[in-house]
Amino acid sequence: MSCNFPGATVHGYLDGELDAVRAAEFERHLEECPECVAALDAQESLRSSLQRANLYENTPLGLQQKILAAQRALAPAVPSSRRVFAQWLAIAAALILIAWSCWRIIPNLTGPNSQSAVAAQVVDAHLRSLEPGHLTDVLSTDQHTVKPWFDGKLDFAPPVQDFAADGFPLTGGRLDVVSGRTVAALVYARRKHFINVFIWPTRESDSYPLLGAQQGYNWMSWRKNGMAFWLVSDVSTSDLEDLQHLLSR
Repeated sequence: MSCNFPGATVHGYLDGELDAVRAAEFERHLEECPECVAALDAQESLRSSLQRANLYENTPLGLQQKILAAQRALAPAVPSSRRVFAQWLAIAAALILIAWSCWRIIPNLTGPNSQSAVAAQVVDAHLRSLEPGHLTDVLSTDQHTVKPWFDGKLDFAPPVQDFAADGFPLTGGRLDVVSGRTVAALVYARRKHFINVFIWPTRESDSYPLLGAQQGYNWMSWRKNGMAFWLVSDVSTSDLEDLQHLLSR
C-alpha cells in the first residue's frame, strides 16, 4: 500500500524542522510504514556518506618549492626592485591557483544555487502545511487578529494585510522554519487554493521579484524594506504576481 505522507515530511523530521506534535505523529507513523522507514534510513545513510567523503582538494605537492625555485632563478639576473615584483608575481600566482581550486570544489555557494536551495525549503514547508491541521496556527480573516498573534513569537513584526477585496482573502498565519530560522507564514486563499507567504528579516538590499517552479508548485521571491518574501502555491504565476503587487504597495 502506498504511503500518504509527503516526502518532505521525511526531510523535515531528519533536519529537526518538525514541531513536537508533527514529529510525534510521524514517529507513530514510522511504526506502521516500512516505506517511510526505508526512506529515512536512505537519507541518513546519504548524509553520513557525505560527511565521511571529505570533499576537498589539496594544493599540489611541491608548489611552494617550485615558486621559490623560480624566485631564486630570477634573483641574480634582475635589480632589487624587479626582484620584489617577481616575488609579488609569484604570490599572486599562488593565490590564483588556490582560488581556482576553491571554485572547482565549492561552486556557486551564493547566487542561483543558493536561491534554489531556499526555494526547495519553502516548497517543502508549503507541502507540510497542506497536511491536515497544519495550515494555520491562528485561523482568522482579520489582520488585526493575525498580526498581534505573532507578537513575542518572533524577533520581528511581519506585515499583515487582508486583500479580500482584491480576491486574496487572508486565512490566517503560523510559525514555520526556513534555513534553520523561525519565520512568519501568512496564508491567503485564491479561489479554492492556498498561497503561503513566508516572511523573514534580511540585511540584503531590495530586489526585483524572481519566479520559479519546483515539484509542480510555483514560487516567487523578492526583498523589500529589510524583509524577504517568498510566495508558494499551485496557482498560476499571474496570480502570484497579482499578490506580489498587493504586498509591495
